[in-house]
Amino acid sequence: MQEHYTYPLYRPPAEADNIIIQVTNGCSYNQCTFCSMYTNKKYSINRLDDIYAQIDNFAIDFPNTTKVFLADGDVLGIDTNILIDILIYLTNKFPKLRRVSAYGSTQNVLAKSSDELKLLKEHRLSLIYYGIESGSDTILTKINKGVDQAQIIETINRLRLANIKVSATVILGLGGIAYSREHIMQTAYIINNTQVNYLSTLQLGLDDSIKEIFFKNFRDYFASTDYDIINEQREFIEAIKPSSNIIFRSNHASNAIHLSGTLPKDKNKLIDQLDVAKIMGDEIIIPMKYRGF
Repeated sequence: MQEHYTYPLYRPPAEADNIIIQVTNGCSYNQCTFCSMYTNKKYSINRLDDIYAQIDNFAIDFPNTTKVFLADGDVLGIDTNILIDILIYLTNKFPKLRRVSAYGSTQNVLAKSSDELKLLKEHRLSLIYYGIESGSDTILTKINKGVDQAQIIETINRLRLANIKVSATVILGLGGIAYSREHIMQTAYIINNTQVNYLSTLQLGLDDSIKEIFFKNFRDYFASTDYDIINEQREFIEAIKPSSNIIFRSNHASNAIHLSGTLPKDKNKLIDQLDVAKIMGDEIIIPMKYRGF
């Protein structure tokens, strides 16, 4: 089967076994100082014929596909009518298709009307992977996220009103030592005032190519140790009081400790695991050589 991908190509861990259709290349915003995912890609939208060709090729080899992920990082940034055309084409080619997912940014979600989001859901776009990163306006400014806490809350709530599931990510260590408490409490505030379906934490890791601009914007950043991160994780889980069940994971390759459970049911179990990790230390903390992005 002919490849149509432009590398590097990223997808969430949960999409490892699913078909990936590349609709866009890169990220139209691409200004977050902590992120190096698309620094070597110029943002563009693939031609519709090329997108259909990808789908055609996959449909030949995997006709019983049930889940599809749309890459790269900015699929929701394209015109809604074009995106619906792609979703309809997917549905026609994969009769058993149940779910289409994509990354979504605050800017792109808020640019869609409520009716547009509901229409996308009707055409099987039913899960958005969404980077909260932090709930602290101070940190969001320092990392040049381009949005604030109120906009993040509005984004999640608008997706939920459209019945689109939200898989949210939070970056532990993003505030460093000085802003750790603010980072955790303000991020927990977002979770407690929205309804995300899935929540994942990953651990900050800065590629050498972006360190200069990150520290230029965040001059008072002092990096957290793995033990600081474990404390942050514990405080975060303890502060979360969700109004509905959240499937929680910290299984990203960047994490020092891998956790899984359902909140709030497994809160005490997860906290106990973190307390054991603090005691056992290097015996169970995943060595850096086995971590990455």
